[in-house]
Amino acid sequence: MVNHSSPAGFLLLGFSEHPELERILFAVVFTSYLLTLAGNTLIILLSALDPRLHSPMYFFLSNLSFLDLCFTTSCVPQMLVHLWGPHKTISFLGCAVQLFIFLLLGTTECVLLTVMAFDRYVAVCQPLHYATIVHPRLCRQLAAVAWVMGLVQSIVQTPPTLRLPFCPHRQIDDFVCQVPSLIRLSCGDTTFNGIQLAVSSVVFLVVPLALILISYGAIARAVLRISSATAWRKALGTCSSHLAVVTLLYSSGIAVYLQPKSPYAQRRGKFFGLFYAVGTPSLNPLIYTLRNKEVKRVLGRLLGQDGDARES
Repeated sequence: MVNHSSPAGFLLLGFSEHPELERILFAVVFTSYLLTLAGNTLIILLSALDPRLHSPMYFFLSNLSFLDLCFTTSCVPQMLVHLWGPHKTISFLGCAVQLFIFLLLGTTECVLLTVMAFDRYVAVCQPLHYATIVHPRLCRQLAAVAWVMGLVQSIVQTPPTLRLPFCPHRQIDDFVCQVPSLIRLSCGDTTFNGIQLAVSSVVFLVVPLALILISYGAIARAVLRISSATAWRKALGTCSSHLAVVTLLYSSGIAVYLQPKSPYAQRRGKFFGLFYAVGTPSLNPLIYTLRNKEVKRVLGRLLGQDGDARES
């Protein structure tokens, strides 16, 4: 049977078949959310307050931190409520808003990480021309392109997904309203939606990842020509944090949006989806701050400590 009636709510199953896991996951998700709020807010404040961090790298990093704050806040509070209590419903409007935000911010993040790879490529391969190539106006334009592409992707894909004829049980086997989960919930023909999902996954996951790998291939060739150990360490420090974030995001994103149709892949995708929504945004600021001496020096000065003295 297919439900063609007026929009009703959905039931987000999550890991309700394993209730013993839910309290553990509640603690993990709650801790990760606090780390996300604190870490990303700190990066935004440091980048805004200290003139030494008024550079293209930290401009893009601030955009990434703001994006992660919005991304987690759109789903984690509701996720915590569902993990703690027996009520796991979400209204049709709430699901629509969550789906729109997920597509908008997820796509924007993929494009933004590609822009950041271009920034690192210019910094390593064209250091003498970096200031003239990656100037403030170009930074604002590239960031705007990332956000506009995310908005266009969300506007294009959200309505067809929500117009699907959903089965009467309306049980979504996931933590949040995502395109793959809603397609699986449909009892009608999903050929168009499947093709749309595949095309968008290639355009906004595979193509950006390919461009990032091409950028790092050029960076690797440039680094291999460097004989100075100091320059090696500087180049590694410049790129390693971004590369770690790219690995975390794309491995989980591809597992969610390009998974094969099988029960095992679906269960695995649920864990990767949880990590994609909760784990990655909390780890991003840790990766960028723990490996970044400049950020640690700025933080030390704001805390009233002499960061330069500590470095020596």
